[in-house]
Amino acid sequence: MRALFLQHDHVSPPGPVADAFSRRGFEIVEAVVVPESSYLTPNVEFEHPDASQFDVLVPMGAPWGAWDDETIGAWLQPELRWLAAAHAADIPIFGICFGGQSLARALGGSVAPGPKAEIGWHVVHSDDTSLVSHGPWFQWHYDRWTLPEGATEIARSSVASQAYVIGRSMGVQFHPEVTSQSLQLWCDTDGIPALLQDGQDPQALLAMTRAFDTEAILRADWLVEAFLTRVARIG
Repeated sequence: MRALFLQHDHVSPPGPVADAFSRRGFEIVEAVVVPESSYLTPNVEFEHPDASQFDVLVPMGAPWGAWDDETIGAWLQPELRWLAAAHAADIPIFGICFGGQSLARALGGSVAPGPKAEIGWHVVHSDDTSLVSHGPWFQWHYDRWTLPEGATEIARSSVASQAYVIGRSMGVQFHPEVTSQSLQLWCDTDGIPALLQDGQDPQALLAMTRAFDTEAILRADWLVEAFLTRVARIG
């Protein structure tokens, strides 16, 4: 079995989510859409891999908006078509943050800026804790989706929908892949100004994340197991 992790930037490793797939026998393939050299000019051309060569697609987060065709439309529009075609072909998709937003948009929903950012560790309200637990889950997003027809919302916060299932696919707004190591990468890139603007202490958030690392990795593993067995129906 093969799982494609579509990383939209160069500082978003799949971390414990990829590890969870690997432990269940998946070969992990990673593809980066916007290379480091184009981070400040991200409207690049990108050829998405042949989805039929994979058993699961995992489109991940991004620092750009899944609604922002002007900034990233050169690859976002093809990605929406790619996701829609993969879903129509019954290839399971596990969309994370931007990936969940773009999947919702690809299937007929929409994405727009939310009323405020959610950054840090947040509890979500889940209708089915055997699929998506209450968390806390790590969040870093400014946008939110409206769901396409046929999707079932599983979890939400006061700010945004947090998880949905449609067919053999699932989108989550939070970041189950984040550990203190990946958060440090975001801070070292351009995350500290965003945290300060949000009224947060970057070092305090990093310390909290280090303290949560062990349980966050366990939650990611459990979420992947639930997705594979209950939604993708693999294994």
